[in-house]
Amino acid sequence: MTLFVDMDEVFADTYNAHLSRYNTEFNENLTELDCIGKEVWQCVPKVRQRSIHEHARTDGFFTALEPIKDSKEVLKELSLKYNVFVASAAMQFPNSLREKSDWLDKHYPFIHWKNRILCGSKHILFGDILIDDRSYNLENFNGRKILFTSPHNIHTQGYERANNWLEIADKLL
Repeated sequence: MTLFVDMDEVFADTYNAHLSRYNTEFNENLTELDCIGKEVWQCVPKVRQRSIHEHARTDGFFTALEPIKDSKEVLKELSLKYNVFVASAAMQFPNSLREKSDWLDKHYPFIHWKNRILCGSKHILFGDILIDDRSYNLENFNGRKILFTSPHNIHTQGYERANNWLEIADKLL
């Protein structure tokens, strides 16, 4: 079976990276709880929103991300049972192509470079399972759709949901 797994906010913690960079830059203490149901940029004053949009264009942003808890172990086990592909929208931020690949080499070396789909749109994916934090990526997928919980999608309904990687393990292993 073919399993596609999104990267950002599914096993690479971009959400908290945005919070951390924002808090450092503006000497604030914005938390995930402050942002429930929203993107980070939606939780800051309008004059500071551009700063958050620029994070992903900053050299080193993607290489500095932390793996999401339990993702390494569960993805390793999944790779023994499924044909696992990382499917990440990377074309919007060209420097992310190299950085995401380097990050995967460092943290998830068991995911071969041939199993990395760094694309602009996920509508082309055709497989058995897609795990993603964005409902618009799940909408037209033909297989099983699992919405991975992130603060921005907490109110999204209509999809099978996994709140963490241990729940993914319970569902798929």
